[in-house]
Amino acid sequence: MVLLVLLCAAWLLALAFGSVPVARREGASSVVYGASLAACVVALLAGLLADGESVLVLPLGIPWLGAHFRLDALSRFFLVIVDLGGAAASLYAIGYGRHEHEPQRVLPFFPAFLAGMNLVVVADDPYTFLFAWELMSLASWALVMSHHREPGNARAGFVYLLMATFGSLALLLAFGLLAGTDGGYAFSAMRLGASNSRRAVLVLVLAMLGAGSKAGLAPLHVWLPLAHPAAPSHVSALMSGVMTKVAIYAFIRIVFDLLGPPDWWWAVPILALGALSAVLGVLHALMERDLKRLLAYSTIENVGIVFLGLGLALAFRANAMPEAAALAMTAALFHAFNHMLFKSLLFFGAGNVLVATGERNIERLGGLIHRMPISAGAFLIGCMAISALPPLNGFASEWLTFQTILVSPQLPQWTLRLLVPTVGALLALAAALAAACFVRAFGIAFLGRPRSAEAAACVEADRFSLAAMGGLAGLCLLAGVFPGVVIDAVAPVTKLLLHGRLAAQTAQPWLSVVPIASRNSSYNGLMILLFASASAMVAAAAVHRLAARGVRRAVLWDCGFPGLGPRTQYSGASFSQPIRRVFGPLAFRSSETVEMPAPGDMRPARIRKHRHDLVWEAIYLPLAQAVAGIAERLNALQFLTIRRYLGFVFAALVVLLMAVAAWQ
Repeated sequence: MVLLVLLCAAWLLALAFGSVPVARREGASSVVYGASLAACVVALLAGLLADGESVLVLPLGIPWLGAHFRLDALSRFFLVIVDLGGAAASLYAIGYGRHEHEPQRVLPFFPAFLAGMNLVVVADDPYTFLFAWELMSLASWALVMSHHREPGNARAGFVYLLMATFGSLALLLAFGLLAGTDGGYAFSAMRLGASNSRRAVLVLVLAMLGAGSKAGLAPLHVWLPLAHPAAPSHVSALMSGVMTKVAIYAFIRIVFDLLGPPDWWWAVPILALGALSAVLGVLHALMERDLKRLLAYSTIENVGIVFLGLGLALAFRANAMPEAAALAMTAALFHAFNHMLFKSLLFFGAGNVLVATGERNIERLGGLIHRMPISAGAFLIGCMAISALPPLNGFASEWLTFQTILVSPQLPQWTLRLLVPTVGALLALAAALAAACFVRAFGIAFLGRPRSAEAAACVEADRFSLAAMGGLAGLCLLAGVFPGVVIDAVAPVTKLLLHGRLAAQTAQPWLSVVPIASRNSSYNGLMILLFASASAMVAAAAVHRLAARGVRRAVLWDCGFPGLGPRTQYSGASFSQPIRRVFGPLAFRSSETVEMPAPGDMRPARIRKHRHDLVWEAIYLPLAQAVAGIAERLNALQFLTIRRYLGFVFAALVVLLMAVAAWQ
């Protein structure tokens, strides 16, 4: 099966090169996206139908190493995520791509992006892995820069390229430490390598920096809310829903597979950063007016939830609790899969809104549910799923995460016993804020009256876009109603990495999910769906039967101001104001200035809001200023003689040799 995946990747790369001369021709986008869809479907089937382990070595890359590829349980699971998300994005793009003004800037890089992500999850040596990682990063950077003339997009691409380069360097150093001085450059040799606690800690830090920066883990997330909105919407869905999962795969592969037995305290920074990402991401999302930036910040929150599960799995594994570790890992992987589904769905909905209205500012939308009913319905399902409302899939995976937190009192370390409940409280806060965030997003954008002429004149999206959204909405419902199927699909991964698994959930009566014991906790999505449906039908029947038949029309109460317009509706800023006042001083150092004119003065009253990105201002802005200052001082090195240059080279060689000797 690994050979079939490689053939699909080769087909995608050939498609990338072949689309260059024909990108401007009419109908080229449909052909390219249709061929990409076919390749993703074949690779998806390979991931679903493969069994056991498949290994392949090709005479490529470094001559004495070759290119190693491996398809095991972990890579199969993420291959499903990559190609299911890629297939949905390709189907959506068949319709969405017709509205692209410069297709030659998108078509060659889209299949290359898909090929890079497929190759990352099957790579079995550092050279192949980093080659595929760079292909994925550079192709996605080119897609981010496809609309480079729009304000802010060039800066987004620059910041993304810097962070991608930093992450690649961190992963390169991590693999170098794992290989050691013996030259074991294949992953199989790294697994057999001797464990060194000092080296292992450095690898853990580098893996968090390299994979965490690509995943959007705070405080390494600064590129994400810039780059995701800049890209075309189907690319935004891939970057947010799929590429961040490839980064999570890299973290799991290094830390849980290659690094060896962990220490319990390794879980502490992962849990802390996961909780920070979850809360900080959703707070930023609540403040945003740009629909795509809102979704991008929400990705940071969900990546934080996944890392919470991974941190708990690491803590339980270090304490020889394989069943609890399997529960935590299952919750993390299940949420990664779910996030791919509902975040892709939401970005597709934002793309439909952007095509129909030309607007991403939710304050200029409104009333779209009447003109785009199918898009609105699918977007609503995505909002409910990401808000963790049962019986949709977001609730199932977050519920599993909370079940893992309830097992944490069994941990022997008091540090973890105190930290994990705190993390659980922050997760509950993030879940509540996420619900408020997407009530705001859907209510302001799709309900009420149109706030602009563009919103009033919009029309429904094309059938390809709606088909992609409908398919993902259906999968969100199925994964929430039948979560046992996904949990059992994750079991081979936990058995491979943790030597433990949850009991078979599809064998439970009435399709219930019982992760620990039936007396402690159980969940039945099908029963909730049936109960909610029956309750809604009974309520509707009662209203229609018992309500008065007559219709009475009266003038709308306008508070004494006749002729109320759409601008008097409740706005997104009004919705988020209470939350901003509670959390703003701490999270954003926010402030409000009220300008109230004197009586008789006809100038309007104004409220000016000020909000700061504390992570950018505290970490990245001083770092950029320091780099600029050092570069200015080192500018004199450009004017040295050749003898001094040779002296510097010799001194650098001596320092490196001394460092290698000291390391040994």
